[in-house]
Amino acid sequence: MTSATFDRLRLQQFASDLNATHAEFIDEDRLEEWAELFVSNCTYRVIARENFDRNLTLAAIFCDSRGMLLDRIVSLRKANIFPVHNYRHILGPTRIVSERGLTVTAQTNYVVLMTRTDGHTTIYNSGKYIDEIECDEDQSRFISKIAVFDTNVMDTMMVRPI
Repeated sequence: MTSATFDRLRLQQFASDLNATHAEFIDEDRLEEWAELFVSNCTYRVIARENFDRNLTLAAIFCDSRGMLLDRIVSLRKANIFPVHNYRHILGPTRIVSERGLTVTAQTNYVVLMTRTDGHTTIYNSGKYIDEIECDEDQSRFISKIAVFDTNVMDTMMVRPI
């Protein structure tokens, strides 16, 4: 194994670990900690595949800073009314698409299951993450995270991050 291959595998592991932590924090409703996975001047979008493919900007969720992520969490905690439910993410392998030093662009397929208090579980959302990640031994962070979703019909409003 060459040094370049080893470095690429380390970057892939950083990206994979960050995505796993992202899913864990959402699934465990640790959203305040979830926001800390992003750099302060981040971008977070959840956008329909049709809009993404057509280069349209309309997104179900759009935040252009960690402050906006935190505002969204405060709103979710204090103002939004929605049916109680839990998420469970299932992630595919993270693949590095490109790299510039310690900054990588990665892609990961995902499925989010939603379980309501009555015990019924349904597929809530599926798609792919396209991430720009600042990799670091101490803490990798998202510069940009785009959840491009294939699911066109959702049975409840999107209040939590995907």
